[in-house]
Amino acid sequence: MAEPGRPAVPAVFHLRRARDLMDRRFAEPLDLDAIAAAAGYSRYHFVRTFRAAYGETPGRYLTRRRIERAADLLRSANLTVTEVCTAVGFSSLGTFSRTFSELMGESPSAYRTRHADGGPRIPGCFAMAWGRPGTATSDKLRRGPQP
Repeated sequence: MAEPGRPAVPAVFHLRRARDLMDRRFAEPLDLDAIAAAAGYSRYHFVRTFRAAYGETPGRYLTRRRIERAADLLRSANLTVTEVCTAVGFSSLGTFSRTFSELMGESPSAYRTRHADGGPRIPGCFAMAWGRPGTATSDKLRRGPQP
């Protein structure tokens, strides 16, 4: 509810905060209560409002983001399918493979083979380190030299 003299904030503003949280922390275990709290909604109202605004549930959105990131890693990084699975937030290789196949139309291994261009791939250790908070070059530049 808006305070007197202040305009009400549109619902999409609150939903964007939650969606941005999912985009930023897709590889971490996120629960619905934490995501709904970021939007300032109860979990049930959040699911209804999110679905009305974006056409899919928050869980489906998060899964799709994880699979999109996995596809990117399979195309560009020198990681095994299991490493990609854990890097994008799945705890089960079977669930990851099934979900990837449902959304992308082929298994992760087949996807990698079809998109292999023969060019140099990002070393797996670099790709894994880049995804960890506080390890990106921009983060280090922002913090300045460390003692």
